[in-house]
Amino acid sequence: MLGNGKIAVVGAGLSGAVIGRELAQAGYQIEVFDARNHIAGNCHTERDTETGVMVHVYGPHIFHTDDTEVWEYVNRFQTFMPYKNRVKTTSNDQVYSLPVNLHTINQFFSKNFRPEEARAFIDEQADKTIDDPKTFEEQALRFVGRDLYEAFFQGYTQKQWGCSPTELPASILKRLPVRFNYDDNYFFHKYQGMPENGYTDMIGRVLDHENITVNLETQFHRSQNRDFSHVFYSGPLDGYFDYEIGQLGYRTLDFERFTYEGDYQGCAVMNYGDVSVPYTRITEHKHFSPWEEHAGSVCYREFSRACRREDIPYYPVRLIKEKEQLADYVSRAERETSITFVGRLGTYRYLDMDVTIREALDTARFYLSKKAESASMRAFLHTPV
Repeated sequence: MLGNGKIAVVGAGLSGAVIGRELAQAGYQIEVFDARNHIAGNCHTERDTETGVMVHVYGPHIFHTDDTEVWEYVNRFQTFMPYKNRVKTTSNDQVYSLPVNLHTINQFFSKNFRPEEARAFIDEQADKTIDDPKTFEEQALRFVGRDLYEAFFQGYTQKQWGCSPTELPASILKRLPVRFNYDDNYFFHKYQGMPENGYTDMIGRVLDHENITVNLETQFHRSQNRDFSHVFYSGPLDGYFDYEIGQLGYRTLDFERFTYEGDYQGCAVMNYGDVSVPYTRITEHKHFSPWEEHAGSVCYREFSRACRREDIPYYPVRLIKEKEQLADYVSRAERETSITFVGRLGTYRYLDMDVTIREALDTARFYLSKKAESASMRAFLHTPV
């Protein structure tokens, strides 16, 4: 063992579980703390007792990565079944495929374009008067033109973020592809799949080590730091400091759960682009496990709103106000000792699951090589906003 004393890991989600496992295997005694009554954080899955459907309790989580080591890592603890995310969207009472692809374009404009014809047509739709897009709306207009923007991006974005797309940075839209072929697989990544028995079972196996003790329904306060040789903190960054300079902005989600006998919508995810529809999407959870068969179905209507302190934070807002607060909290964090801030909440970034695991593995390895003093925070500080 490279050190003495126990290590605290705050949060039993992906970050905490992976860091805890790596350090436990190196001989450290790990105490994991989580305020919830279950492990796995927002990835938590459980069987619905009525239908037998594996439900993504906090909304769908679809695993996709190009990182071979991360893919092999998760498959050590769970068999990942093939799964491709094929999203549909309803706009003006018509159903289309997302991301916008050749089928979407031809259907929407009642055309029969070949790829190069569609590319030229969309180029004509684009607003070329916008040279350097600064906002989400400008980026969309420059990228796909007004018709596709209003049908597929404007209303959904307004509902998701609770503000006009003119207030959001252009960088958000840069992650949304337009394809000039009929490929409707939402992700480009080499490895895509779903854990056969759910994420909670997988994370339970990660945490299943003789040197790991998990404490559920247990809050951790920074005053407890002195009881441990090091703390890995994946809780909210502002919460660690008791919100002394205010709460960082997040969007949270409300779910309206309902069951259905049969197949409710024929797909896992149906977006709703019209602002007149109050929810952003409906998810039908049995379609996330296509290797299973269930007569009944469990569905969620998903509503996005501003996050209060007592809510579960999902998406960091990162507008100007939040960036200023974030800089203050980072300054405070840098003055802390024997603690590493990790994960989505600890670094106030939106992270896909594979990136979360990669950063957790790297963080644990930094610590084990005695180079962890500021490694995680440096990575955080240098992450583009």
